Amino acid sequence: MAFDKDAIIDSLKEASISDLNDLVKAIEEEFDVSASAPVAVAGAAVGDAAAAKDSYDVELTESGDQKVKAIKAVRDITGLGLKDAKGLVDNVPSIIKEGVSEDEANDMKAKLEEVGGVVTLK
Repeated sequence: MAFDKDAIIDSLKEASISDLNDLVKAIEEEFDVSASAPVAVAGAAVGDAAAAKDSYDVELTESGDQKVKAIKAVRDITGLGLKDAKGLVDNVPSIIKEGVSEDEANDMKAKLEEVGGVVTLK
């Protein structure tokens, strides 16, 4: 008997949800397999991605008491105009720069903390 995948797909399209559920259970039993996703593998992949992080987002979470100096620091870091830099400082939390290296992110953090800002690296 030849394997006719088109006929199988057509019959699956016409099946009810409970029929499909029964089919999955029968296949699992017949071939000793599981249709559930391996959770442990997915969790390990997420952990590896976090450990191998090579780009950071610099987020200003608090502007501090010295807003003028914070605006100057943001302008220096980003190259934005006065109005845009002021908007970032006034509307915290705001992302100052995205996708920068760890060294660059730490330099930006130091500059902003020097003027009283609170910075989070994501």
